[in-house]
Amino acid sequence: MKDEDRVERWIADLIFTLDQAAELVARGEEAYRLDPALPLAFEALSNRVGEVAKRLVTAEPERFASAVFRQAARNRDFVAHHDDRVDHAILWRTVRDGFPLLRFELER
Repeated sequence: MKDEDRVERWIADLIFTLDQAAELVARGEEAYRLDPALPLAFEALSNRVGEVAKRLVTAEPERFASAVFRQAARNRDFVAHHDDRVDHAILWRTVRDGFPLLRFELER
């Protein structure tokens, strides 16, 4: 598989994941606080988004130079390695506010 094919597949996967996150955010913050599955889903989404962001930055650093990609990767590392310290209010804001910024960068 060519590198550009792999990068395009990663972009498609990332867009799909960001769209799934947006659907969960649309349920609202109250649902997020009341349904114990939603914070866990947000952690999983953060892991997926950050992992793909890392791949994209490594594969094409010029194309994915926006700080939002590196921020997603750092968020992934924190959530994955410090899951006992994840602040779910911050995680909510990250997925609600940060993920759309990443989606915007992908559409540019």
